Amino acid sequence: MSTEATGTSDTAILVGTWKLKSNVMEHKATGERHLVHGENPNGYLIFTPEGRLMAILSEPGREPARSDAERAALFKNMVAYSGRYRVEGDKFITKVDVSWNKWWNGQEHARYFKVTGKRLDIVTVWEPLRPALGSPLVRTIATWERAI
Repeated sequence: MSTEATGTSDTAILVGTWKLKSNVMEHKATGERHLVHGENPNGYLIFTPEGRLMAILSEPGREPARSDAERAALFKNMVAYSGRYRVEGDKFITKVDVSWNKWWNGQEHARYFKVTGKRLDIVTVWEPLRPALGSPLVRTIATWERAI
C-alpha cells in the first residue's frame, strides 16, 4: 500500500534534514565501487512533512568557475533535485519535478532506506549510468546523518 508523506509512522522517521556522510557507486557487472563525491562529500537531503524532498550533493573544495569548461566540470560533480515523495514499505519514491539533470524531470526514482538512530542508509535501484542503450547498470549507496 502506498502512503503519502504526511507524518504517518511510515514517513515521520524520514522527515527532517540529513547531512551526507558518504556516497558510493557500485557497478553491477563488476562489483567495482568508488566514492562519487570524494572522501568528505557535501550534501543535504530534506524531507518535509508535506511530502516534498529536496537534495543537493557535491564534492568538497569546489572553486568558482571562470569559464564555460570549468562550469561544465562543476556540473558533473554535483546532484540537485526536488519532487514529491511517497513511502512504500522500505523504499521511498520521488516524482522529480525539477533537477540539475533534465533527464530526471517527470521520472519516478525509487530508493530503499533504513533508519538506525540518527543514521539513514539509502540504496538506489539498479539503473543505467547514462541515458544510452547499453550503459552499465549502477546503484549508489549513501549514508546520511540527521542534521540539527
